[in-house]
Amino acid sequence: MTQAIIVHGGAGAWKLKEGKLDEAIAACEEAAAAGRKLLLEGGSSLDAVESAVCILEDCPVLDAGRGSYLNRRGEVEMDAIIMDGRTLSLGAVGAVQRVRHPISLARRVLLESGHNFLVAHGAEAFADQINFPRCDVSELLVGEELERFLALQENPDYDLETLFSGEGNMGTVGAVALDAEGNVAAATSTGGTRLKLPGRIGDSPLVGSGAYADNWHGGASATGYGEDLMKIVISKSVCDYIASGLSAQLACHVAVQLLTERVDGRGGVIAVDARGRIGHAHNTAAMPVAWAVDDGAVHSAR
Repeated sequence: MTQAIIVHGGAGAWKLKEGKLDEAIAACEEAAAAGRKLLLEGGSSLDAVESAVCILEDCPVLDAGRGSYLNRRGEVEMDAIIMDGRTLSLGAVGAVQRVRHPISLARRVLLESGHNFLVAHGAEAFADQINFPRCDVSELLVGEELERFLALQENPDYDLETLFSGEGNMGTVGAVALDAEGNVAAATSTGGTRLKLPGRIGDSPLVGSGAYADNWHGGASATGYGEDLMKIVISKSVCDYIASGLSAQLACHVAVQLLTERVDGRGGVIAVDARGRIGHAHNTAAMPVAWAVDDGAVHSAR
C-alpha cells in the first residue's frame, strides 16, 4: 500500500524578499520528513499528521502555535482540527489560549472528550482536566508580531484580507497522510487572521472547511481567508471531486477555481487521495508545501 504525506505552511501574500518563505518551506520539508518517517515505521496517518503539524506549530514564521497572530485585544486565540478517515471521527478546538500545540489538544478531544469540538474556556478547562501542557503566552509571541500589532492599532482602515492579497504573509498549517493500512488523516492548525475580533472562529477547525478525511476517497487541508473558504466547504469539496473521479491534483485545482469564481476568495488546499496521489493548489502569491511518497525524496514547492 502506498504511503504518502503532504503538508502546507499557509497560502498568503508572502513577501518573497524577506526570507520567511524559505524558512517556511524548510519547516514544511522537516515536517513532511518526520511524518513520512513515522509512516515508514508503521505509524498511523493520525500519528503522522499530528507530528508534522506540531513541527509547523513550532515554526515562528507560521501562524500556528508559536508565531500565532494577535487578536484585537492583543490575545493569542488558536484553532485546530484533526480527522480520522477510517471512522470519520474528529477532534477540534477553537479560540483556545496558552497551548503550544493546539493540534495535540484537538486529538485529545477526539480520543477522550466524547465530543467533536470544544471552544474557548471549555477547551481550556478540558485541557486542564486531562493535565494537558499549558504554556505562558510569551512562548507563543514572536517579537515582530507584537510590534506589528501595536502599529496596526493605529490603523483604523486595516483590512483583514490584506494578508492574502496585499502586504504580509500568512501561515495557517496543515497535513494530510495515507498510511500502510489505507487510512487517511487530515489536520489543520492556525492562529487565525491578524487583528481578528476576540472569539472569531475561522474555517480551520470546521469539519469540511479546514480539513476533511475519508478513507473511501482521500483527505484535504485548507488555508486562506476563512470567511470565504467556509462558504464553499473547500476541503469536503476536494474530497467530493476526488470521489467523482478527479485526481488529487485536479481536485485541488478545481476547488481553488471554485473559490476564486464563486466567492472571489483567496487561499489554497492540499490533498492525498486513497491511492496515495498528492495534490496542491492556491491562488495567492505563494503557499509553502512539502510532500513525500513511500521512501522517495521529500519534494517542496511554493
